[in-house]
Amino acid sequence: METEQEKSVMIVGIDDSTESIYALEWTLDKFFFPYTSNHPFKLVIVHAKPSPSSIIGLGGPGVIDVCPLVDHLKKIAARVSEIAKEICNSKLVNDVIIEVVEGDPRNVLCEAVEKHQATILVVGSHGYGAIKRAVLGSVSDYCAHHAHCTVMIVKKPKTKH
Repeated sequence: METEQEKSVMIVGIDDSTESIYALEWTLDKFFFPYTSNHPFKLVIVHAKPSPSSIIGLGGPGVIDVCPLVDHLKKIAARVSEIAKEICNSKLVNDVIIEVVEGDPRNVLCEAVEKHQATILVVGSHGYGAIKRAVLGSVSDYCAHHAHCTVMIVKKPKTKH
């Protein structure tokens, strides 16, 4: 039987999108839930919190009071962490590390892979088209090319009307 030290590390990257929450739920259902207490992976959930300067930089020059922005980013990070805990608890996955790291999600997730020596990185897909991907940049695409582990991109099924 594997001990915690011998288990491979799985990192799940999350933000406040329905796509990443779906990816977390899907991952727990497929890799953790049926096993109850003997999970095949050590689970680390990582939320990349944008830095206020990266958001202000998008707005252009000028004097901006960053305190409300900092508070807003902290609230989002706390909410995302709380949602992740609730989902894990509902699936009976209690042995989980949740990290909130400030920075660009692409870099934060790749650095988390290195830090934890992860075997697999799971990210959700927003399903952006080519133009939005080119403008906004795709976290999943970046990680697939730069993370030093297997990258699983979980797509939320489209709802039929």
